[in-house]
Amino acid sequence: MESPPLKIVLQYRASRGFRAQIDEVFGARTVEVIDETDYADFGRAMADADALLHVLEPVTAKVIAGAPRLRLIQKLGVGVNTIDLDAAKAAGAAVCNMPGVNSIAVAEMALALMLAVLRRLRYLDAATRAGEGWKPDLDVLDTTGEIAGRTVGLLGLGGSARRLAVALDALGARVVYHARSAKPDVPYAFLSLDDLLTQADVLSIHMPVEASTRGLIDEAAFARMKPGAVLINTARGELVDEAALARALASGRLRGAGLDVFAGEPIGADNPLLAFPQVVASPHASWLTPETLQRSLVAAKENCRRLAAGEPLLNQVV
Repeated sequence: MESPPLKIVLQYRASRGFRAQIDEVFGARTVEVIDETDYADFGRAMADADALLHVLEPVTAKVIAGAPRLRLIQKLGVGVNTIDLDAAKAAGAAVCNMPGVNSIAVAEMALALMLAVLRRLRYLDAATRAGEGWKPDLDVLDTTGEIAGRTVGLLGLGGSARRLAVALDALGARVVYHARSAKPDVPYAFLSLDDLLTQADVLSIHMPVEASTRGLIDEAAFARMKPGAVLINTARGELVDEAALARALASGRLRGAGLDVFAGEPIGADNPLLAFPQVVASPHASWLTPETLQRSLVAAKENCRRLAAGEPLLNQVV
């Protein structure tokens, strides 16, 4: 007798385009899509769910306890810091991620943020819309600059950082990096963390949040960075001490920052970092493109197929 199909739940405020992609990949009405803010409906759906497609809303021990049939938590992306891994393990639910699925999108966003900060696009856009673009504040123009000729330090050298490095190299930057260990297959200089901080004109973060990396870029790190350096973070907000970052921006120690992630998300309008005109911000959207979503859905469908067939899962973390 054929087993009943898996009940698959996606907790995400999916656009019409994304819903169409889901139906195309999984089949119409195969995945139950629940808005992230609809906790009651989500709890109901999880009561008999076999698989959860997870984006950003935390998968807590309470969520897992309310899903006695849950066998797979499939992250649509890489970071699993929003999942209670111990609770998942105790409940016998596998946790899988998708290394590399969003590398292209994240690399492009990191480059976009660098350019936006260095060329003061936030200021120029507002001035142009106000009819002031042809008589700008010349002091602001003095704070612009090019990527070419600058040293860009990559903190971490995973998929997105490697793609970014190629683009930066093509633009004429000197690319250096720090990671857990030197990578013999790349043509870029491996530096200690201290040397990376002191040499980088632009520091771009590309590492996961762990006990050893939480708050890594703190007051002491900003003090070691070059005066006028730029910070780019498309990884996780918890890697940066935001109060220390605000002080570094206020003092002029940093030229600016491009931030796609924050310690508390969604970020509130009263967050002090948003008050700095030299900060370019986006809402944890570096990964979010239709192309990334398509790759993610294909990978998720394969793991759901494997789950149903009793085959080993891809990229299982727990």
